[in-house]
Amino acid sequence: MKSIEVKGTARTIAERSSEQARALKEIRKNGGVPCVLYGNGKEVTHFTVTNEALRSLVYTPHIYVVDLDIDGKKVNAILKDIQFHPVKDNILHVDFYQIDESKPIVMEVPVQLEGLAEGVKAGGKLALQMRKLKVKALYNVIPERLMINVSHLGLGKTVKVGELSYEGLELLSAKDAVVCAVKLTRAARGAAAAANK
Repeated sequence: MKSIEVKGTARTIAERSSEQARALKEIRKNGGVPCVLYGNGKEVTHFTVTNEALRSLVYTPHIYVVDLDIDGKKVNAILKDIQFHPVKDNILHVDFYQIDESKPIVMEVPVQLEGLAEGVKAGGKLALQMRKLKVKALYNVIPERLMINVSHLGLGKTVKVGELSYEGLELLSAKDAVVCAVKLTRAARGAAAAANK
């Protein structure tokens, strides 16, 4: 898995919720994003990063280990949750989770299909239904993407999560969820009908 560095500045949390809301509004007005780092125990660190610093982490199809630098204190973390503004779509809040090398983490990993499906050769159309799968594993075992060979896939056939397995990874997505399928196109239906006459 690739790594990316994100620098942040620690912030204190006001005791009164009205003061806290005002402080968060001020951070966002100045181009910052309030963030929280959840540690391995009960430890929680509140900090701020710039919108710019999050751009290449958030708006990408890749997954990263985040080298967080909060006022010089460095930790490895993963992106846990992002809140976007419902209208403007800008980032409102980000949660990070500190990596413990001895404990498995849960994250979504992009899926990549490889090979030319039999069903596509017969005129079908390959459709990717799930772009990411949720996995649980030690962070250094998690690949950048999950490769799925579809060469064997015939017309009207699917690959479900339950049919997949990867060494060292536990797949948490629903077992009967369809990851990809070769769908019948009008041309393929016509060819199949002609062949059956």
